[in-house]
Amino acid sequence: MTIFEDNNITLLKGDCLKLLPTIRKGSVTTIFADPPYNLSNGGITCKAGKMVSVNKGDWDKSKGFTKDYEFTYNWLKLCKDVLKPNGTIWISGTPHNIYQVGHALQSLGFNILNEISWFKPNAPPNLSCRYFAHSHETILWAKKDKKAKHTFNYKEMKKWDDKISPSNKQMRSVWHIPLTSPKEKKNGKHPTQKPIELLKRIITASSNKKDLILDPFNGSGTTGIVAKMLGRRYIGIDKEQKFLNLTKKRFNELKK
Repeated sequence: MTIFEDNNITLLKGDCLKLLPTIRKGSVTTIFADPPYNLSNGGITCKAGKMVSVNKGDWDKSKGFTKDYEFTYNWLKLCKDVLKPNGTIWISGTPHNIYQVGHALQSLGFNILNEISWFKPNAPPNLSCRYFAHSHETILWAKKDKKAKHTFNYKEMKKWDDKISPSNKQMRSVWHIPLTSPKEKKNGKHPTQKPIELLKRIITASSNKKDLILDPFNGSGTTGIVAKMLGRRYIGIDKEQKFLNLTKKRFNELKK
């Protein structure tokens, strides 16, 4: 169900497994997906110096390996259908889900281009002190198949300044990007909101103006906000009305 449509921005409410088939096949240039990591298992983490639960909601709870993998395979299969022949997909994750994602990508015939390590310099400490502190997420970048001639705006990425990849040098596969700032959360909070800088790199690298960007797990709408900022079109899908409302607030602020 379309709940928001304005100037090349479309937000759809519902299950991506049901809504992805309604999108025209071969129409999307770039997909960014931040799927459930399946890590809401009753554990603890550190936030703002305090011990808090890692639970984010029922949508982030594991249903067991077989069902989790089946879900991953099915949504990726539908994403492949809507991608242009030369389109690409980016998927973020942690050890809880990223290896299932990689296996499903290869099983479906995708060709993995890069494994990006998003290094978080201000990541929270590990409170259990029983293993290394988690300070990065993995992002897999893949094209539809091995023969596809994907978009990569090499020169723009080479100019991008990064503490790990200095300007005028080839951008490396380790990206130095702090966690999402409070300023980006002033319209409301989503437990897995990604920073604008991360999506700027992804969308700039793999698409051009007026291209169609898709996010099957819209969340707080950062993918759409950046798509709008960079002159792209956007479709976002999410089950939760409260997060779609948050996205609409962010779009309205951007218009102002």
